[in-house]
Amino acid sequence: MAPLIELDHINFSRNGQNILQDISWRVESGQNWALIGANGSGKTTLLNIITGYLWPSSGHVRVLGQEYGHVDLREIRKAIGWVSVSLGDWFFSHHGDNTVLQVVASGRDSSIGVPYRNISDDTKNDATKALEAVRMADKAERAYRLLSQGERQRVLLARAYMASFRLLILDEPCTGLDIPSREMVLDSIERLAHEGQIALLYVTHHVEELRNIFSHGLLLDHGRILQQGRLDHVITNQTLSDAFGMPIEVQWDHGRPWVKVIHSTYFH
Repeated sequence: MAPLIELDHINFSRNGQNILQDISWRVESGQNWALIGANGSGKTTLLNIITGYLWPSSGHVRVLGQEYGHVDLREIRKAIGWVSVSLGDWFFSHHGDNTVLQVVASGRDSSIGVPYRNISDDTKNDATKALEAVRMADKAERAYRLLSQGERQRVLLARAYMASFRLLILDEPCTGLDIPSREMVLDSIERLAHEGQIALLYVTHHVEELRNIFSHGLLLDHGRILQQGRLDHVITNQTLSDAFGMPIEVQWDHGRPWVKVIHSTYFH
């Protein structure tokens, strides 16, 4: 099968500033990747190039086997899901009175422009199963605006499950969550990975969010690839210390990395 993502020597500049430099990266079917980097490292720019909202200054982009410049990007985007806090905020502002079930059912055709109210029995059954997978079935009839931020994220994961995307981008989905809410969101992502036929791309600068469902990592530093490959080769004391500009020690527990700052001289 063709790679899900294939970037070949991508460069991106804006107003004379190099934002991405010589990015070459392949995501194969069956792999779940983490995209890691400090704020300003180029993660968001790279996501926008993958989804066709930004065009590289040079290089070639192929996603889901299709080369950009020779394909209708609207069709590619239908196969790529995106879960983020900003998407949750959008639903809250525009369709907050919709029920949780309606929001999840809208994933059937990736509808976000209009309220999704006429739900067939088959779609309702599938939406209920998706909510069960994220442990939100008991809130199916609750208005979306009444949910906590963590619950909203879990509902969006259920919605993505309904859409049958080939690639799901999880763009810092745990931002602003307390520890219990974060772990419930991560539980839902893990179930989605095990139950769905979908590749995950998890974007974060908090590596402790990366459970062992993620096989590979791409670490960015000031718009360049600092390291890529198997996750345990990417997340090391040296690479994280280089990427974040401070001494960091990584400890692994059941396939999940945890970090601590070795000393605090950086702050003085």
